[in-house]
Amino acid sequence: MRQGHELKGEILYNQALEYKPPLWLRNGHVQSIWPSLFRTVDVTLPEQEILPTDDTDELHLDWYRQGSSRLAVLSHGLEGHSRRPYIQGLARALLREGWDVLAWNFRSCGGVMNHQPRFYHSGATGDLDQVVRHGLAQGYQTVGLAGFSMGGNLTLLYLAEQSERIDSRVCGGIAFSVPCDLAGSADTLARPSRKIYMQRFLRDLQVKMEEKSRRFPNLIDTTGFDRIQTFHEFDDRFTAPLHGFRDAQDYWSSCSALWRLKDIRVPALMVNASDDPFLSARCFPTGPDLLGRHTRAEFPRWGGHVGFVEQAKDGYYWSERRAIEHFSRLLA
Repeated sequence: MRQGHELKGEILYNQALEYKPPLWLRNGHVQSIWPSLFRTVDVTLPEQEILPTDDTDELHLDWYRQGSSRLAVLSHGLEGHSRRPYIQGLARALLREGWDVLAWNFRSCGGVMNHQPRFYHSGATGDLDQVVRHGLAQGYQTVGLAGFSMGGNLTLLYLAEQSERIDSRVCGGIAFSVPCDLAGSADTLARPSRKIYMQRFLRDLQVKMEEKSRRFPNLIDTTGFDRIQTFHEFDDRFTAPLHGFRDAQDYWSSCSALWRLKDIRVPALMVNASDDPFLSARCFPTGPDLLGRHTRAEFPRWGGHVGFVEQAKDGYYWSERRAIEHFSRLLA
């Protein structure tokens, strides 16, 4: 699948992949915005569970159970939640393929503020580990992981950190639209042409940080938040100090999955669209020196950020078909 690579500008893409959207969807910005505005997914309501964490906080889980021996754990993106269309779309597709699904909310996501001063970040693999262990404790024989955007970085970083000691029931994972080079992606989103995305992220984060400030006034001060315009400023001021990092650069270098992909020891697939407006050039790694023996990377020419839109009768997006194919190979 990694044949036919060509260099176009800063980004490497793979012409051999099958995703070929209609002409009006061959634009990274349209792909990134369209699903959030117009997609709805018809899927059964999940069973909700609150999972206590080891530090007296809690994680909010959505379970889709049908008595399967296989479980897929789904991780959402930055300022997302477990009911976003891309999560529900993949949940529906995997349910039809005979999987149970566990979609979880990062701390402070899903409409419920968490209890601790900390919230979530791209390297919070301890929370994902607790979710996976909780799933395994239900008696599943096979567990697969899937993540989108920040959740994709978290998924790959978790698999890398587990490395050879990963539970034998974890069969592998897939990640879409992964900002595996956090520093580069932060720089990309700081460009004037990406202002619409930054403004939305910062608007949502401001609401959360102001609530955190009311709860923890001695730790968190949001004075002047309106002057923050980039993730460099936000992560320097909030993410890094609240989660034990020296500054934004320390956070990004410590939590970028890119530098750990070679440590993964189960089959993992990263799928990044070449026209993704969130990703830097280094989010398109090739070669065993970065990917290692067990990680594959595919770079469709189109797809945007968590897009991969299809207008199919079954309601699937291309990313869901690709995930089904990958998980089927893992089972085989």
